[in-house]
Amino acid sequence: MAKGLEIPWSLAFAPDGRIFLTERKGAVRVSRDGRLLPDPWATLEVAVEGEGGLLGIALDPRFSENGYVYVYYTYWDARGGRWNRVARLTERAGRGADLTVILDKIPAASIHDGGRIKFGPDGLLYITTGDAANPFSAQDLGSMAGKILRIQADGSIPQDNPFPNSPVYSYGHRNPQGLAWHPTTRQLYSTEHGPQGRDELNLILPGGNYGWPHVVGIALDPRFRDPLMESGPDATWAPSGATFYTASQIPGWKGTLLFANLRGTHLAQVTLAPPAYDRATLLQKLFVGDLGRLRDVAEGPDGALYFINNNRDGRGFPTRDDDQLFKVSFAP
Repeated sequence: MAKGLEIPWSLAFAPDGRIFLTERKGAVRVSRDGRLLPDPWATLEVAVEGEGGLLGIALDPRFSENGYVYVYYTYWDARGGRWNRVARLTERAGRGADLTVILDKIPAASIHDGGRIKFGPDGLLYITTGDAANPFSAQDLGSMAGKILRIQADGSIPQDNPFPNSPVYSYGHRNPQGLAWHPTTRQLYSTEHGPQGRDELNLILPGGNYGWPHVVGIALDPRFRDPLMESGPDATWAPSGATFYTASQIPGWKGTLLFANLRGTHLAQVTLAPPAYDRATLLQKLFVGDLGRLRDVAEGPDGALYFINNNRDGRGFPTRDDDQLFKVSFAP
C-alpha cells in the first residue's frame, strides 16, 4: 500500500478509515484510500539514535470528536539528557498541531526504549517502556523504565492502578514492544525482547513482576510471572507489535493473536486455550523471510491485516522499495 517509508514504527486506524503511521525520524504520515499522502500530518523534533526516535502512536477513542493523537518519542533536553515522553497532538485542518506533553522523563537510551502505546478497552492509555540499558531499573518501582504504564488520557494516574500514585501497571520487563487485548476476556498480552533468545509472550496482570533481570523466559520461579511462550535459548524472534484477529473470514483464525517479528522476519500466529486463555501454542509462521523485519501489525476495520516492515532500521537488508506498508485481505 505504500513504499519508501523512513523506518515506520507504528500504525493506527482512524474512524474514517485513514491509517496513521509514525516514521522513526520524526514524521507522522497518513494513508488515505490506499494512497500515502505526500506531506506529513506532523513533524516532530526527535532524538534519532539507536532504537530511539518517534515510536508509538494511538488515536483517542473519541478521535472523531476531539481529534487527539498520542505519540511516544525520544528527545534531548536542554542539558543534553536523553528521555522518552508521551505527547498529544490535535488535528486541525488535516494537520497535527498543539503539541502537549502528557507523560515525561521516561528513561531513554540507544537501546531498549519500548515505545508501544495503545488505548485499552477501559479507555485508558497503556505504554511499554524498556529498561534503557539499565536492567535493574526494571525492578525499581520508582522508575518508569522496564514497565508497562497505565494512565488517563490527560496523563493523570487512575485510582485503581496497582501501586498508589504510580503509573506502573506491571514491571520486571526488559523491552516490551507489543500490546493486545483479548476480544472476549479483555485480558492484556504483551510481547517482549529477551537477551540473545528467550523472547516472550506474556499475559499481563496488574502489579505483576515479570522477572527481568533476575530471570528470563520460563524460569518456574514463584517470585515472578512466567511468559506463556518463549522463543528458547537458541532462537530469537525480536517480537514487536501485536493484534488479535477478530473477523470471521477464515475458519479457525478468529480469536488468534498475531505479532510481528524483527529478527525472526515473520508474522507469528498464536492460539490461546480457553477458558483462561493462559496457555499459548504457536499455530503458524507467516511470510517467513519474505518481507524482512516486521515491526507492527494491526487488524483493519475491513477485517484485513495491515503490517509494516523495518529493513531500513540499520539491522536489515532493504530492497529498493523498503520500508513498506502491506495489506493482506481474505476471501470469504
